[in-house]
Amino acid sequence: MFELYLDTADAKQITRFGICLPIRGITTNPSILAKEKTGLNELLPQVTKALGKTARIHVQIVSDSIDAMLSEALNLHKLPYDIVVKVPATEMGLAAIKLMKANHLTVLATSIYSVQQGFLAALCGADYLAPYVNRIDATREKGVDGVGVVADLQMLINRHQLPSKLLPASFKNLQQVLGVLNAGVSAMTIPIEIAAEMLIHPAVQPAVDRFNLDWRTAFDQSLPFES
Repeated sequence: MFELYLDTADAKQITRFGICLPIRGITTNPSILAKEKTGLNELLPQVTKALGKTARIHVQIVSDSIDAMLSEALNLHKLPYDIVVKVPATEMGLAAIKLMKANHLTVLATSIYSVQQGFLAALCGADYLAPYVNRIDATREKGVDGVGVVADLQMLINRHQLPSKLLPASFKNLQQVLGVLNAGVSAMTIPIEIAAEMLIHPAVQPAVDRFNLDWRTAFDQSLPFES
């Protein structure tokens, strides 16, 4: 089943979209938490309240050695929530991912900018892979684009029957979102602005208003089941 996440720590927006969309959980990183000036002890209960006890929360570690990364991940795992540990897909991060999987932790390999980087993270056992779609575009590397990296990585995951799920992040427009969806990814995390944009179209409200006007003209304030 497809997993839709919000890339935010804004509790009000999580509640807003949790009402109308099937949100699986949220993804965070140190910058997102710093922007909202909120720590995990404050945020996690708010997410549970908004999305329910089954909400999945992706939390990035900040330690700078393999042993410290593992220790931090184990402590995150002790929290009474469904936590996915986010680990940058660096040489040190991949070593930490292997240790975390040996300890049966759920892991997301993040900061993925290339197909080969994501593929190695999958071979190390990462449950989720997070290619940065728009940031890949922003590197302006010749012949490389974010959606293309996602598509190629998804093809390799399928070809080698690896269990990792692609969870693309870093979107700036709907074309990027549709591109990764067409690539067949199993999950996606979107910022609040993109979530709002996916819900609107300039032709929708005029159509709804016209339907309502036609109904009221013919039947006044009665409802269809009363007509």
